[in-house]
Amino acid sequence: MSSRSTQRVRLPRLVAAFAVLATFCVGLGTASSASGADLSRFDPGLIITDRNFTDSTSMDATQVQAFLDQRAPSCVSGSDGTPCLRVARFDTATRTADAQCRGGYAGAANESAATIITKVAAGCAISPRVILVMLQKEQGLVTASGSSLSATRYRSAMGFGCPDTAACDAKYYGFFNQVYQAAWQFNNYALNPTRYAHRAGVANQVRFSPDATCGTSTVYIANQATASLYNYTPYQPNAAALAAGYGRGDGCSSYGNRNFWAYYTDWFGRPDAGDPIGRVESVTATSSTISVSGWALDPSTETSNEVHVYVDGVGTRVSANQPRTDVAAAFRMGANHGFNFSTAAPLGAHSVCVYSMGVARQAFTLLGCQPVTVAGRTPVGVVEAVTTTATTITVSGWAWDPDTSDATDVHVYIDGVGTAVHADGPRPDVAAAYGTTPTRGFGYTRTVGAGAHSVCAYAINIGGGPNPLLGCRTVTTG
Repeated sequence: MSSRSTQRVRLPRLVAAFAVLATFCVGLGTASSASGADLSRFDPGLIITDRNFTDSTSMDATQVQAFLDQRAPSCVSGSDGTPCLRVARFDTATRTADAQCRGGYAGAANESAATIITKVAAGCAISPRVILVMLQKEQGLVTASGSSLSATRYRSAMGFGCPDTAACDAKYYGFFNQVYQAAWQFNNYALNPTRYAHRAGVANQVRFSPDATCGTSTVYIANQATASLYNYTPYQPNAAALAAGYGRGDGCSSYGNRNFWAYYTDWFGRPDAGDPIGRVESVTATSSTISVSGWALDPSTETSNEVHVYVDGVGTRVSANQPRTDVAAAFRMGANHGFNFSTAAPLGAHSVCVYSMGVARQAFTLLGCQPVTVAGRTPVGVVEAVTTTATTITVSGWAWDPDTSDATDVHVYIDGVGTAVHADGPRPDVAAAYGTTPTRGFGYTRTVGAGAHSVCAYAINIGGGPNPLLGCRTVTTG
């Protein structure tokens, strides 16, 4: 997975075409201007949205073939007879479906590159546009012609099994093998995120170069697709690489993820535009409310977007327009993208789900769902007296649960045997002290035998939280 891949054949710039995506011929997507991708807009934390990365239906085989023909219309074979990608054909092997590529692959003889790309895209749920860009940024195969074409480019077409510090692994050689295995690996990153160094939803230290002395910077990786690209090519471009366009930067520059973003932008429009993003940072509860906070943005605009917060399936629209300088610094998409939301909620378990919404309301992203419990406040009270006769024990005191106006239950245990009683006796002193009703006292008497006895009482929490001990005593009767 080469990180320093440079393109020897300079990418032809797309000319201005139609203004509306739906009218583009052969599904080529939005074209960039003649000046090419604006690398000042490269965001190391969001290289491509998950939707753009996994849209396996973005191009069919006919559209991929038309794209290849358009990219290299005058392509000629290499000196060793290696064909151009648009006319190359390969025998492919059957691959059994698994968790990473649920559709598998039905092998066939003499398949075109366009057919292989779209079949792998369908079987592994990855965009054929991503495959095309990877073929270009790793080996320049989309536009390679003449002296830049050789069999070695095809055998390591996607850079899979090709570390920066060692030779490529021969067991992954071959065009079909490379395309399928790279797509499989991207899904493996997503299925097993904790096994890999770069993870979505957290701050990561991302290197600039295979040379460790070139250092790192902190990158908040916003989504899985971007994390997968870093796990495949574990370096970000430095300022010199970004300033160089498709050219070379300095001794600490790497180009793989820069070129991925640039080629995708020039060919299909910005890969990081489309899906709203964000993060739910906190879901908390008091005895009567649920609060949710975090940030959200629509990468297509600096305008603040909305989040839709669902509590137990009931949704509320919330503006993500609170100041968040950290988000502004990370994404360079304006300063106001934070949100805070609180709602009244009854005691008990609840579910909370949050969606980041597109400003144009054409797309949305689930930021996450999680349970939360409104547990209520803890009851208060005390065992004030435990008195005895020769044959009885009497326990008295008071108890109050702030979460209800009803009488609080008290469980009295004598020698480990419990009895529920109501704290509904008159206690004007408690009412005066706590601002509650004047019926918070309890008393209980039980007949017992002669000897030592243990006595404990607990206030029962109506909210399902802890049941506080009101007091324990040891007494003797008889």
